[in-house]
Amino acid sequence: MQYESKSGTVTCDPGFAGRVKDESGVDFNRCYQCLTCTLGCPVARYMDHPPSEIVRMVQLGLKGQVLGCSTIWVCASCESCVTRCPNEINIPRLMDALHQMALREGVKPKVAVVPAFHAAFMDPVRRFGRQNEALMSAEHFLRSRDFSPKTLKVAAGLGIGMVTKGKIKLLPARTGKGKDQVKHLFKETLKGKKP
Repeated sequence: MQYESKSGTVTCDPGFAGRVKDESGVDFNRCYQCLTCTLGCPVARYMDHPPSEIVRMVQLGLKGQVLGCSTIWVCASCESCVTRCPNEINIPRLMDALHQMALREGVKPKVAVVPAFHAAFMDPVRRFGRQNEALMSAEHFLRSRDFSPKTLKVAAGLGIGMVTKGKIKLLPARTGKGKDQVKHLFKETLKGKKP
């Protein structure tokens, strides 16, 4: 279905809300737009749509607008909204499900470095069973494709200084049997999904 709005034609997907509810496990239909989540959100000013608006857009089936917005990537998952929501709607879980849907459907976010950071953060965990700052930083640098002189100077200056002072280790620490368990979790999570 299509509707005319101030910003142009809006396409609604009537099954979108149901799919989001099934995937996230969040009952967002209890939201009555009190705006408590938005008022308590520490990063709302960096979002193109505040959390309360995202909930309403999901309810209305505005799939294209929701999956293409930067809000689902900017959410810090701090859970301030959940603790203050009178209906205990888990917005971080909703945001996580939405950005996973966006990744699977190949929707390019407006803020390209955020998904690059997510991927760079999780890759060392998947490969080694724990985080490694040097690998994460290098992978984020390559994935974000920001090779400006300013970025190179900061990356080289901070990175080399932290390695020489022993603040960051170049290689990840060895893990015991937990490494296989983490790999198994990633394998089970990604079954049937695009990596």
